[in-house]
Amino acid sequence: MITRRGLLNAILLLLLAATLALNLAVRPDLARPNYEYFPNMAHSPRYNAFAANPNFADGKTLQAPPPGSIPRGFLPIHYAATPQDALRAGEELQEPLAAGDAAAMERGAAVFKNFCQECHGPGGKGDGPVAQRGFPPPPTLTADHAVNMKDGQLFHILTYGQGNMPSYASQLSRQDRWRVILYVRSLQQRAAVPPAAAKGAQP
Repeated sequence: MITRRGLLNAILLLLLAATLALNLAVRPDLARPNYEYFPNMAHSPRYNAFAANPNFADGKTLQAPPPGSIPRGFLPIHYAATPQDALRAGEELQEPLAAGDAAAMERGAAVFKNFCQECHGPGGKGDGPVAQRGFPPPPTLTADHAVNMKDGQLFHILTYGQGNMPSYASQLSRQDRWRVILYVRSLQQRAAVPPAAAKGAQP
């Protein structure tokens, strides 16, 4: 006598066998792609950046950004590359980093070593290897003129350059410019301490 469980097992076995038979009977042709629904969405035409493009009125693929648009990560700086605006930046811009920020100081030291030390030297004295090989040496960063210069003015100089110093806006982010200013302030503070006092302060 066939029990209900046995009958169920037999039906399941038959379904499994039928499924395997169907899989063997309907074997896909690996050389032929499957049916694509909306193939234009899967294989849309593309245009190279400088290729002609009939989809725009001017026939260009690469379109100019809309007027007034701001690239992500590049906030505008509302100062001109003039001495007057450098002074205005000194009055309006403040160092956003705290003097005790160890991570910012470490990053500022690395930025100074990579981008500034070549001319300014490791201590900011204007005795870097570039200046030692005939290039006009920059003013020392530990002189009263640089010490009394406000952080915003230093930021303006890093952004637009000054004298023989070029702009570093394309190489240093805003954050890195503020970090290197923080490090320059630490150089100035160390230079202001008399050698005897600095030696006596050591444990």
